[in-house]
Amino acid sequence: MSSKLDQLKSMTVIVADTGDMDAIKAFAPVDCTTNPTLILKAAQMPAYAHLVEEAIVWGRSHNEVTSRVTDRLAVNFGAELTRIVPGRVSTEVDADLSFDTQGTIAKAHSIIADYESRGISRNRILIKIAATWEGIQAAAKLQADGIDCNMTLCFSLTQAVACAEAGAFLISPFVGRILDWHMKAEGKTFTPETDPGVASVRQIYAYYKAYDVKTVIMGASFRNKGEIEALAGCDRLTIAPALLDELSKDMGELPRRLDPQATASEAPAKFSLDEKTFRFLINEDAMTTEKLAEGIRTFARDLGTLRELVSQNLMKAA
Repeated sequence: MSSKLDQLKSMTVIVADTGDMDAIKAFAPVDCTTNPTLILKAAQMPAYAHLVEEAIVWGRSHNEVTSRVTDRLAVNFGAELTRIVPGRVSTEVDADLSFDTQGTIAKAHSIIADYESRGISRNRILIKIAATWEGIQAAAKLQADGIDCNMTLCFSLTQAVACAEAGAFLISPFVGRILDWHMKAEGKTFTPETDPGVASVRQIYAYYKAYDVKTVIMGASFRNKGEIEALAGCDRLTIAPALLDELSKDMGELPRRLDPQATASEAPAKFSLDEKTFRFLINEDAMTTEKLAEGIRTFARDLGTLRELVSQNLMKAA
């Protein structure tokens, strides 16, 4: 019997949720996702000091501001990751642009231009954008410009439908963070089958398959191996190294749990969204409202810490 990781690879595209390149090499995923939190962690590892140093030297030689040097650092990591994985690398737009459509569009074009200046085609990159109304409108424009988007911090079918209507390439429903909220709110634990994060992804999957939505579903933010196993067969799953390691060591049988034909009959009724309906439905959903806001705050905080790290290095180089 092959490992559960190998079995999962036969039915789902595996994506590494890390900036640690050694971990990525160990598990041979197809794609890789990063975010400010992961880049901040990786940037403090001695193994990647050369990527930080390159950004600092570039910033000094071009007399660039801290934010531009931080962007350079994120692309440095992304460029290295494209040499390791055969598929896509996700690079995130600044969290403090989550409510700025035009700012998000401009930042995405800047990131893609940096990649292309290094000979890395835009079809190797996904631009990560928070699934706010403003972010979703930015994604619609970027997709029209030939820039594929990964809509992150997705917690609800409402967000998923809006992202699909915008033509987003991919959404990242945050399984574990949904679970976190319900455990705190309800004061109880859940099995993988009763896990509200798993249920959310299954609902989105059923909706997308029933109505032939082309947007890719990539489950994210897992708290345990059971959540991953319960979503076997999902389009893609982005998984942290520790859980990839657990799956690689488990030789048990892993049945497929999501199948387009089997789940389409369970889909909710089709609906469409304008801005006021989107905002009202999100407001009615306490979990999505709270976790979206918390996620943006967390990424913005870690981006601020990363910028401070870059600023300190710039001053040392002066």
